[in-house]
Amino acid sequence: MIFDEFTIKSLIRPVADFPKPGVVFRDITPLFQSPRALRMMIDSFIQRYVESDFTHIGALDARGFLLGPILAYELNKPLILFRKKGKLPSDLLEETYQTEYGDAVIEVQADSLCEGDSILLVDDLIATGGTLLAAVNLVKRMGASVYETAAIVDLPELGGSHRLQDIGIPTFTLTAFSLDDR
Repeated sequence: MIFDEFTIKSLIRPVADFPKPGVVFRDITPLFQSPRALRMMIDSFIQRYVESDFTHIGALDARGFLLGPILAYELNKPLILFRKKGKLPSDLLEETYQTEYGDAVIEVQADSLCEGDSILLVDDLIATGGTLLAAVNLVKRMGASVYETAAIVDLPELGGSHRLQDIGIPTFTLTAFSLDDR
């Protein structure tokens, strides 16, 4: 199926003043309610990564979990979960980071990656980049490297994709919204 950015972008619903006044939340759930849009999204990611040489896919809590398992299955890669604090058992590594709304903590199982592994990190959206940057730090602490970060949406004015690129982490998104896009 041919990728159609207009279709993808038109299905992402803006929700004003959520989760707090002044924020325009980009609701991706309509993309998953449309079989055509879901196939376009997944096929676009598969086409981009089918011949790539990373070893793992990392899905970020929570909406990265919508894409990560599908991509891991389609690309035949192990899936690593990066979860909010208190959701994973076993020996964990954790990283505190800033979000648009305050401090948060992300965790990963300490034995998830080894030296020489390379991971594609997947989330729904890149805003300030806090969650992805925290995941990058966890990956590096395990001795592995980040191949690229991928998301459905970039909000470039919030600087996350630029922050990732500034530390040498490539980013890929299917579409972007300006803060003026309503």
